Amino acid sequence: MADRRRFEFRFAPRYQRAARPFGVTPRSAWVEVSSEGFEARYGRWRVKTPLTNIKEVSATGPYHFIKTAGPARLAITDRGLTFASNGERGVLIEFHSAVPGLDPLGLIRHPELTVTVADVDGLIGLISAARAEADRPGQAPGGPRTAAGRRGDTGSGPG
Repeated sequence: MADRRRFEFRFAPRYQRAARPFGVTPRSAWVEVSSEGFEARYGRWRVKTPLTNIKEVSATGPYHFIKTAGPARLAITDRGLTFASNGERGVLIEFHSAVPGLDPLGLIRHPELTVTVADVDGLIGLISAARAEADRPGQAPGGPRTAAGRRGDTGSGPG
């Protein structure tokens, strides 16, 4: 895998206006995939996890403006997190172990994240290829284990 690849969000004008008061701008919103892991930033919100913690990726959409525009959004039904900058199409990333991302203390953990990057197919392809590489024989499913046999840290919240 290339050392690091960044995916910019595709902002629709209405979504950009709704997000700006929350500090979400094209400069502060991106997804990065590297050999070290996956990281998504959306203004002050962040999700970071090893690639081995990613269970599935798929394209989703469309989305309702009222449910997705503005700041990072929490789905009350399943604790999923959404970083939406347009209503057309995005990538749903499902995790083996839920990750922090919405609250600064990391008390709420999210089993999935939706991001509306400009290159949906590129992000899906890169994560899928990285997961296939990580799932080769010799890798434990769900991520590396610590010396004590527990799963490693799966992320950090806003910051």
